[in-house]
Order: sequence, then structure tokens, then C-alpha cells
Amino acid sequence: MKFIQFLAQSVKISSGTAGIPHDSAAVLLLRVLDMVYFISGAVAVIVIILAGYTFTTAVYDQAKITQAKNSILYAVVGLVVVIIAFAITQFVMGRF
Repeated sequence: MKFIQFLAQSVKISSGTAGIPHDSAAVLLLRVLDMVYFISGAVAVIVIILAGYTFTTAVYDQAKITQAKNSILYAVVGLVVVIIAFAITQFVMGRF
């Protein structure tokens, strides 16, 4: 235990040399939200692509066609919600 204490006291590491960011909470929150928005947008685009593929390959199967249409609709609505949330976040954080 004394050896660990000795090492901790002898090694001086600053946040700049260790690569630890020292941003404010607002900047950290914006980075996390940007990542969430990016992932949400990517998932919505992937769902739209897969639903489009399902729609084009569902020859005369009305259940698959309805499912694909609903998937596209919900993905587009989700994408719009993400875009609006991004705009609101940027507006609010720009005021502070």
C-alpha cells in the first residue's frame, strides 16, 4: 500500500498531458447529445433503407407492404423529431 502511495505522490500528471478533456458541463452535454442525434439519425436512415427493400420485394403480400409503409412513416417521423430536437438544443445552448 505504501508503494502505491509513493507512486501516486511521485508521478505528477496534469490533465493536459494525460489527454483528459477539461471542458465545461455544457460542452460535454452538447457532445453527448450530438452523438445521440447522430446515432438516432443513422438508425432512422437504416430503417428507411431496409423498409424500402422490404417494400420493393413484397410482391403482392399486403401485410409486408403495410408493414414496410408503416416502418418508413415511423422512421421519417423519428428523423423529423431528431432534427427538431437538434435545432432546439442548438438554439437553447446558444443562448447560454
